[in-house]
Amino acid sequence: MSTLKIPVASQDHIQGNAEAVCTLVEYGDYQCSNCGEAYPLVKELQKHFGERLRFVFRNFPLTKIHAYAQAAAEVAEFAAGHGKFWPMHDLLFENQKALGDDLFAQLTARLGLDAAELQKALADKTFTDRVSADFSGGVRSGVNGTPTFFINDQRYDDPMDLDSMIQAIEKALAS
Repeated sequence: MSTLKIPVASQDHIQGNAEAVCTLVEYGDYQCSNCGEAYPLVKELQKHFGERLRFVFRNFPLTKIHAYAQAAAEVAEFAAGHGKFWPMHDLLFENQKALGDDLFAQLTARLGLDAAELQKALADKTFTDRVSADFSGGVRSGVNGTPTFFINDQRYDDPMDLDSMIQAIEKALAS
């Protein structure tokens, strides 16, 4: 079983209780349909476990098969620079089938961010290194597809359904 090689740290995108006993890390791709299916599952897990679970999202854009994966990750990082990572993360998954420059501009405006500033950041590749760092950390941890989850630093390879994941998290909470 693979383990998470890059520990969760302050530069990560973290949702939930920082002191939670259990941490769920997802390496994801905003254009990946399986990640799109996992998005509501993660929301359900967060609702189910509340303060006992913290969630971390790391970028793992599969650029060879998803034309907008890298740009979407950079859009999320741009939003993060303005304190709006999670709203953008959610909007990207909720509008996954429409990813592209027009949607990125619309979502940026919806969050009250400057679309021209986003375009400059994308053109200048301002967030490429940040996305690459997540990707490299994923590779080092044995990630080879998306979504890939880690529960308390252990790769989760069991079925990606609510009951199975609840059981795995309950086991992690008990240990």
